[in-house]
Amino acid sequence: MAKAKKAKAAPKAAKESLLVGSKVRGLIKDADCNCSGDALDGLNEWLYWLVHQATERAKANGRKTVRAHDFMVG
Repeated sequence: MAKAKKAKAAPKAAKESLLVGSKVRGLIKDADCNCSGDALDGLNEWLYWLVHQATERAKANGRKTVRAHDFMVG
């Protein structure tokens, strides 16, 4: 009897990029460093988290407008 094949997990859907990759890579290069293939993905995930935190802070303060200080997480 043949073994049943395991179903492959569906790849995680990539979120839309919030970055201009060439600009970020340029900044990294200007700092005399190299940019790995997953660096922009990691930064993009962090930006999604940061925006989520800022919107939650604005809502908690009774606002629908996100302000610059809402991004200051500390």
